[in-house]
Amino acid sequence: MKYTVLTLFPEITDAYFASSIMAKALEKGIMEYRAINIRDYATDKHHTCDDAPYGGGAGMLMLAEPLGRALEAALSCAADNGAGGNGADGNGAGGNDAARRPRVICLSPSGKPFNQVMARELAAEKELILVCGRYEGIDQRIIDAYVDDEICVGDYVLSSGEVAALILIDATYRLVEQVITPASLEEESFSGGLLEYPQYTRPEIYGTLKVPEVLLSGHHENIRRWRLEKRVEKTLALRPDLIRLGEERLLFDDETRKIIEQKRRENGEGE
Repeated sequence: MKYTVLTLFPEITDAYFASSIMAKALEKGIMEYRAINIRDYATDKHHTCDDAPYGGGAGMLMLAEPLGRALEAALSCAADNGAGGNGADGNGAGGNDAARRPRVICLSPSGKPFNQVMARELAAEKELILVCGRYEGIDQRIIDAYVDDEICVGDYVLSSGEVAALILIDATYRLVEQVITPASLEEESFSGGLLEYPQYTRPEIYGTLKVPEVLLSGHHENIRRWRLEKRVEKTLALRPDLIRLGEERLLFDDETRKIIEQKRRENGEGE
């Protein structure tokens, strides 16, 4: 997987790729990263990348021309590496295979909501080109010409598209094969339509709070059952929408459905 990030502040994303698991993934060659500074593609002496929007209104808008040139550079580099075509029509000008070009994503509060299903889909791509917006956003013509997906990381507004891009990167790279042990992903939040169960480590007693006895029992079947019950309990309490969605999509097996029904009865639901 390769991440190409178009940004006005590459130092923000550079720091992330230099740390922790991501740094190890880069060292092993599992991941690749390139930051493109959009200001490098501005042609005036001040490297201007924003201007007032047509029609008036508060704030500034990112200019189409430097951002378009930066995207052309990113797509051209991908084409040189065998990733397909580029072009300002966003569909691979010059007869190249556009279906194989990197997926271009603009991080935007008006985009599609980002979730774990989308993270898994994007993690299967060979390269993602991420456009980090600033100010009031970017010129719509860039979106029309180049962008495959507008994605929103949450129902709030950030001043930094870089922060949004890093959320997307963090959620996707960990799903790429060889980055994290597969077993670590199996029962975490959102897998199988449920949140993760509570976790405990040493000491056995913290203040007046003890680790649940079942986790100290060594009885693997009882532990498995307890963890499943806790996943259901936590999801019903904090994200009942996930339970409803899981039921609609038939994600739950018979055991999980019975636990859901039991917990609902205990909570006085459906009576």
